[in-house]
Amino acid sequence: MKTNNIVQNFLLLIFILGFVSCKNENKQTVTNKDSFFKTSLAQWSIHNSIREDGLSPYEFAKIAHELGFEGLEYVNDLYSDVTMSEDKASAMEEFITRNNDLAAKYNLKNVLIMIDGEGNLSSSNPEERMMAVENHKLWIDAASKMNCSAIRINLKGEKEIENWIKYSVESFKALGEYAKPLNINVIVENHGGLSSNASLLMKVINQVNLKNCGTLPDFGNFCMSEGYGSLKDNNCKDLYDPYLGISEMLPRAFGLSAKSYAFDSNGDETTLDYYRLLSIAKDAGYNGFIGVEYEGNMLSEKEGIIATKKLLEKAAKML
Repeated sequence: MKTNNIVQNFLLLIFILGFVSCKNENKQTVTNKDSFFKTSLAQWSIHNSIREDGLSPYEFAKIAHELGFEGLEYVNDLYSDVTMSEDKASAMEEFITRNNDLAAKYNLKNVLIMIDGEGNLSSSNPEERMMAVENHKLWIDAASKMNCSAIRINLKGEKEIENWIKYSVESFKALGEYAKPLNINVIVENHGGLSSNASLLMKVINQVNLKNCGTLPDFGNFCMSEGYGSLKDNNCKDLYDPYLGISEMLPRAFGLSAKSYAFDSNGDETTLDYYRLLSIAKDAGYNGFIGVEYEGNMLSEKEGIIATKKLLEKAAKML
Protein backbone atom coordinates (compact mmCIF):
# COMPACT_ATOMS: atom_id res chain seq x y z
CA MET A 1 0.00 0.00 0.00
CA LYS A 2 2.83 2.36 0.94
CA THR A 3 4.60 1.49 -2.28
CA ASN A 4 1.51 2.39 -4.29
CA ASN A 5 1.24 5.73 -2.47
CA ILE A 6 4.89 6.48 -3.17
CA VAL A 7 4.41 5.68 -6.87
CA GLN A 8 1.24 7.76 -7.05
CA ASN A 9 2.90 10.71 -5.33
CA PHE A 10 5.90 10.42 -7.65
CA LEU A 11 3.67 10.41 -10.75
CA LEU A 12 1.70 13.36 -9.37
CA LEU A 13 4.94 15.31 -8.85
CA ILE A 14 6.05 14.61 -12.44
CA PHE A 15 2.64 15.79 -13.72
CA ILE A 16 2.83 19.03 -11.71
CA LEU A 17 6.39 19.77 -12.82
CA GLY A 18 5.47 19.05 -16.43
CA PHE A 19 2.43 21.30 -16.23
CA VAL A 20 4.45 24.18 -14.74
CA SER A 21 7.17 23.67 -17.34
CA CYS A 22 4.66 23.78 -20.21
CA LYS A 23 2.99 26.82 -18.70
CA ASN A 24 6.33 28.64 -18.48
CA GLU A 25 7.20 27.65 -22.06
CA ASN A 26 3.90 29.08 -23.26
CA LYS A 27 4.54 32.28 -21.35
CA GLN A 28 7.97 32.63 -22.93
CA THR A 29 6.57 32.09 -26.43
CA VAL A 30 3.95 34.80 -25.96
CA THR A 31 6.47 37.22 -24.44
CA ASN A 32 8.77 36.94 -27.47
CA LYS A 33 6.00 38.01 -29.87
CA ASP A 34 6.39 41.72 -29.18
CA SER A 35 6.85 42.86 -32.79
CA PHE A 36 4.18 43.11 -35.48
CA PHE A 37 6.93 42.89 -38.13
CA LYS A 38 10.00 40.89 -39.09
CA THR A 39 13.44 42.47 -39.36
CA SER A 40 15.71 42.40 -42.40
CA LEU A 41 19.12 43.96 -42.86
CA ALA A 42 19.65 46.45 -45.67
CA GLN A 43 23.06 45.79 -47.19
CA TRP A 44 23.63 49.53 -47.50
CA SER A 45 24.25 49.51 -43.74
CA ILE A 46 27.64 47.90 -44.45
CA HIS A 47 28.51 49.76 -47.67
CA ASN A 48 31.55 51.48 -46.13
CA SER A 49 32.97 48.15 -45.01
CA ILE A 50 32.55 46.82 -48.54
CA ARG A 51 33.72 49.86 -50.49
CA GLU A 52 36.44 51.16 -48.20
CA ASP A 53 37.57 48.23 -46.08
CA GLY A 54 37.47 45.46 -48.65
CA LEU A 55 34.76 43.34 -47.05
CA SER A 56 33.29 40.89 -49.56
CA PRO A 57 29.61 41.58 -50.24
CA TYR A 58 29.14 37.83 -49.98
CA GLU A 59 29.74 38.12 -46.22
CA PHE A 60 26.37 39.83 -46.00
CA ALA A 61 24.29 36.79 -45.04
CA LYS A 62 26.75 35.73 -42.35
CA ILE A 63 26.69 39.20 -40.78
CA ALA A 64 22.88 39.40 -40.87
CA HIS A 65 22.63 35.97 -39.25
CA GLU A 66 25.10 36.87 -36.49
CA LEU A 67 23.12 40.03 -35.69
CA GLY A 68 19.80 38.20 -35.45
CA PHE A 69 18.00 39.23 -38.63
CA GLU A 70 15.46 37.17 -40.55
CA GLY A 71 15.75 38.71 -44.01
CA LEU A 72 18.22 40.15 -46.52
CA GLU A 73 17.89 43.33 -48.60
CA TYR A 74 20.61 43.35 -51.25
CA VAL A 75 22.12 46.40 -52.98
CA ASN A 76 23.09 45.55 -56.56
CA ASP A 77 25.69 48.31 -56.82
CA LEU A 78 27.81 46.73 -54.07
CA TYR A 79 28.52 43.73 -56.32
CA SER A 80 31.21 45.03 -58.65
CA ASP A 81 31.80 41.46 -59.83
CA VAL A 82 28.43 41.81 -61.56
CA THR A 83 28.14 45.50 -62.41
CA MET A 84 31.67 45.76 -63.83
CA SER A 85 31.74 42.38 -65.58
CA GLU A 86 32.19 42.12 -69.33
CA ASP A 87 29.97 39.03 -69.21
CA LYS A 88 27.15 40.34 -67.06
CA ALA A 89 24.80 37.41 -67.73
CA SER A 90 27.30 34.83 -66.42
CA ALA A 91 28.27 37.07 -63.49
CA MET A 92 24.60 37.48 -62.60
CA GLU A 93 24.06 33.72 -62.52
CA GLU A 94 27.04 33.36 -60.18
CA PHE A 95 25.62 36.14 -57.98
CA ILE A 96 22.28 34.33 -57.82
CA THR A 97 23.75 30.92 -57.01
CA ARG A 98 26.15 32.18 -54.34
CA ASN A 99 23.57 34.29 -52.54
CA ASN A 100 20.92 31.56 -52.67
CA ASP A 101 23.39 29.13 -51.12
CA LEU A 102 24.38 31.61 -48.41
CA ALA A 103 20.77 32.50 -47.57
CA ALA A 104 19.96 28.79 -47.22
CA LYS A 105 23.08 28.16 -45.13
CA TYR A 106 22.09 30.83 -42.60
CA ASN A 107 18.32 30.18 -42.84
CA LEU A 108 17.52 33.69 -44.08
CA LYS A 109 14.86 35.01 -46.44
CA ASN A 110 15.91 36.90 -49.59
CA VAL A 111 13.55 39.89 -49.33
CA LEU A 112 14.46 42.33 -52.09
CA ILE A 113 17.20 43.78 -54.28
CA MET A 114 17.74 47.55 -54.29
CA ILE A 115 18.71 48.70 -57.78
CA ASP A 116 21.06 51.64 -58.26
CA GLY A 117 23.22 52.74 -61.16
CA GLU A 118 21.18 51.10 -63.91
CA GLY A 119 19.94 54.22 -65.66
CA ASN A 120 17.41 57.01 -65.30
CA LEU A 121 13.87 55.65 -65.45
CA SER A 122 12.40 59.18 -65.38
CA SER A 123 14.53 60.64 -68.16
CA SER A 124 12.90 62.71 -70.91
CA ASN A 125 15.26 60.99 -73.35
CA PRO A 126 13.36 57.94 -74.69
CA GLU A 127 16.51 55.96 -75.56
CA GLU A 128 17.99 56.54 -72.10
CA ARG A 129 14.70 55.57 -70.51
CA MET A 130 14.38 52.41 -72.60
CA MET A 131 17.93 51.34 -71.76
CA ALA A 132 17.22 51.85 -68.05
CA VAL A 133 14.11 49.67 -68.30
CA GLU A 134 16.04 46.87 -70.02
CA ASN A 135 18.82 47.05 -67.40
CA HIS A 136 16.30 46.74 -64.59
CA LYS A 137 14.67 43.71 -66.20
CA LEU A 138 17.88 41.71 -65.61
CA TRP A 139 17.53 42.34 -61.88
CA ILE A 140 13.85 41.37 -61.94
CA ASP A 141 14.94 38.04 -63.39
CA ALA A 142 17.56 37.70 -60.65
CA ALA A 143 15.06 38.57 -57.90
CA SER A 144 12.71 35.90 -59.23
CA LYS A 145 15.45 33.23 -59.20
CA MET A 146 16.35 34.24 -55.64
CA ASN A 147 12.72 34.02 -54.48
CA CYS A 148 12.71 37.67 -53.44
CA SER A 149 9.42 39.50 -53.18
CA ALA A 150 10.56 42.69 -54.91
CA ILE A 151 13.12 44.93 -56.53
CA ARG A 152 13.44 48.56 -55.45
CA ILE A 153 13.79 51.21 -58.15
CA ASN A 154 14.58 54.92 -58.10
CA LEU A 155 12.53 57.62 -59.83
CA LYS A 156 14.83 60.59 -59.78
CA GLY A 157 15.81 62.79 -62.69
CA GLU A 158 13.37 65.19 -64.29
CA LYS A 159 12.76 68.40 -62.36
CA GLU A 160 9.61 69.48 -64.20
CA ILE A 161 6.74 67.84 -62.34
CA GLU A 162 4.43 66.87 -65.19
CA ASN A 163 7.23 65.35 -67.26
CA TRP A 164 8.58 63.54 -64.22
CA ILE A 165 5.17 61.99 -63.56
CA LYS A 166 4.65 61.07 -67.22
CA TYR A 167 8.00 59.38 -67.78
CA SER A 168 8.07 57.76 -64.35
CA VAL A 169 4.66 56.20 -64.97
CA GLU A 170 5.77 54.92 -68.38
CA SER A 171 8.91 53.17 -67.07
CA PHE A 172 7.32 51.96 -63.84
CA LYS A 173 4.41 50.41 -65.71
CA ALA A 174 6.70 48.65 -68.19
CA LEU A 175 8.67 47.09 -65.32
CA GLY A 176 5.53 46.13 -63.42
CA GLU A 177 4.08 44.33 -66.42
CA TYR A 178 7.36 42.49 -67.02
CA ALA A 179 7.62 41.49 -63.34
CA LYS A 180 4.02 40.36 -62.85
CA PRO A 181 4.31 36.82 -64.34
CA LEU A 182 7.54 36.36 -62.34
CA ASN A 183 5.70 37.13 -59.07
CA ILE A 184 7.96 40.09 -58.36
CA ASN A 185 6.77 43.41 -56.97
CA VAL A 186 8.36 46.59 -58.29
CA ILE A 187 8.61 49.16 -55.53
CA VAL A 188 9.86 52.73 -55.49
CA GLU A 189 11.58 54.46 -52.59
CA ASN A 190 11.39 58.10 -51.60
CA HIS A 191 14.99 58.75 -52.59
CA GLY A 192 15.62 62.39 -53.42
CA GLY A 193 14.27 65.05 -55.76
CA LEU A 194 10.59 64.77 -56.62
CA SER A 195 10.49 61.16 -55.39
CA SER A 196 10.87 62.50 -51.83
CA ASN A 197 7.55 64.30 -52.28
CA ALA A 198 5.24 61.49 -51.16
CA SER A 199 2.12 63.13 -52.55
CA LEU A 200 3.61 63.31 -56.04
CA LEU A 201 5.06 59.83 -55.75
CA MET A 202 1.63 58.43 -54.93
CA LYS A 203 0.27 60.12 -58.07
CA VAL A 204 2.74 58.03 -60.04
CA ILE A 205 1.73 54.85 -58.18
CA ASN A 206 -1.96 55.49 -58.75
CA GLN A 207 -1.49 56.22 -62.46
CA VAL A 208 0.55 53.04 -62.94
CA ASN A 209 -2.35 51.19 -61.30
CA LEU A 210 -0.79 47.73 -61.14
CA LYS A 211 -1.19 45.52 -58.08
CA ASN A 212 2.49 44.54 -58.06
CA CYS A 213 3.71 48.15 -58.18
CA GLY A 214 4.05 49.94 -54.88
CA THR A 215 6.31 51.72 -52.44
CA LEU A 216 9.27 51.20 -50.12
CA PRO A 217 8.81 54.04 -47.62
CA ASP A 218 12.11 55.13 -46.08
CA PHE A 219 11.86 56.81 -42.67
CA GLY A 220 14.55 59.34 -43.49
CA ASN A 221 14.67 60.19 -47.20
CA PHE A 222 12.23 63.08 -47.23
CA CYS A 223 14.58 65.96 -48.03
CA MET A 224 13.64 67.21 -51.49
CA SER A 225 16.67 69.50 -51.75
CA GLU A 226 19.44 67.07 -50.80
CA GLY A 227 21.08 64.34 -52.90
CA TYR A 228 19.16 61.17 -52.21
CA GLY A 229 16.80 62.78 -49.72
CA SER A 230 18.94 62.12 -46.67
CA LEU A 231 18.17 63.87 -43.38
CA LYS A 232 21.59 62.96 -42.02
CA ASP A 233 22.77 66.47 -41.17
CA ASN A 234 19.33 67.57 -39.98
CA ASN A 235 19.51 70.81 -41.96
CA CYS A 236 17.19 70.15 -44.91
CA LYS A 237 16.04 73.31 -46.69
CA ASP A 238 13.04 71.68 -48.34
CA LEU A 239 11.61 68.98 -46.08
CA TYR A 240 8.56 66.87 -46.79
CA ASP A 241 6.99 65.92 -43.44
CA PRO A 242 8.34 62.38 -42.81
CA TYR A 243 5.32 61.34 -40.74
CA LEU A 244 2.86 62.55 -43.37
CA GLY A 245 4.97 60.95 -46.09
CA ILE A 246 5.10 57.56 -44.39
CA SER A 247 1.32 57.71 -43.83
CA GLU A 248 0.71 58.47 -47.50
CA MET A 249 3.03 55.74 -48.80
CA LEU A 250 2.07 52.90 -46.44
CA PRO A 251 -1.20 51.87 -48.13
CA ARG A 252 0.84 50.66 -51.13
CA ALA A 253 3.95 49.54 -49.24
CA PHE A 254 5.61 46.19 -49.92
CA GLY A 255 8.44 46.99 -47.52
CA LEU A 256 9.58 49.57 -44.99
CA SER A 257 13.05 50.99 -44.45
CA ALA A 258 14.13 52.03 -40.95
CA LYS A 259 16.75 54.68 -41.69
CA SER A 260 18.89 55.84 -38.77
CA TYR A 261 21.69 58.36 -38.30
CA ALA A 262 22.50 58.92 -34.61
CA PHE A 263 21.25 57.98 -31.14
CA ASP A 264 20.95 59.68 -27.77
CA SER A 265 21.89 58.21 -24.37
CA ASN A 266 18.51 56.44 -24.18
CA GLY A 267 19.09 54.70 -27.49
CA ASP A 268 16.52 56.82 -29.33
CA GLU A 269 17.15 58.15 -32.83
CA THR A 270 17.92 61.88 -32.68
CA THR A 271 16.37 62.89 -36.03
CA LEU A 272 13.33 60.64 -36.27
CA ASP A 273 10.63 59.64 -33.76
CA TYR A 274 10.65 55.85 -34.14
CA TYR A 275 7.75 55.43 -31.72
CA ARG A 276 5.56 57.65 -33.86
CA LEU A 277 6.73 56.08 -37.12
CA LEU A 278 6.08 52.52 -35.92
CA SER A 279 2.72 53.56 -34.54
CA ILE A 280 1.77 54.88 -38.00
CA ALA A 281 2.92 51.62 -39.59
CA LYS A 282 1.03 49.45 -37.11
CA ASP A 283 -2.16 51.50 -37.41
CA ALA A 284 -1.94 51.10 -41.20
CA GLY A 285 -1.90 47.33 -40.76
CA TYR A 286 1.67 46.84 -41.95
CA ASN A 287 3.13 43.48 -40.87
CA GLY A 288 5.92 42.72 -43.35
CA PHE A 289 9.67 43.15 -43.12
CA ILE A 290 11.24 46.32 -41.80
CA GLY A 291 14.77 46.76 -43.09
CA VAL A 292 17.44 48.25 -40.83
CA GLU A 293 19.43 50.85 -42.77
CA TYR A 294 22.02 52.61 -40.62
CA GLU A 295 23.61 55.58 -42.38
CA GLY A 296 25.37 57.41 -39.58
CA ASN A 297 29.03 57.97 -38.72
CA MET A 298 28.97 58.39 -34.92
CA LEU A 299 28.93 54.62 -34.44
CA SER A 300 30.61 51.85 -36.39
CA GLU A 301 28.39 50.17 -38.96
CA LYS A 302 27.91 47.13 -36.74
CA GLU A 303 27.14 49.26 -33.66
CA GLY A 304 24.69 51.38 -35.66
CA ILE A 305 22.90 48.32 -36.99
CA ILE A 306 22.57 46.87 -33.49
CA ALA A 307 21.34 50.20 -32.08
CA THR A 308 18.70 50.53 -34.80
CA LYS A 309 17.45 46.98 -34.34
CA LYS A 310 17.25 47.45 -30.56
CA LEU A 311 15.30 50.67 -31.00
CA LEU A 312 12.81 48.97 -33.35
CA GLU A 313 12.30 46.19 -30.81
CA LYS A 314 11.96 48.63 -27.92
CA ALA A 315 9.47 50.82 -29.77
CA ALA A 316 7.41 47.81 -30.87
CA LYS A 317 7.05 46.65 -27.25
CA MET A 318 5.62 50.04 -26.26
CA LEU A 319 2.88 50.07 -28.89
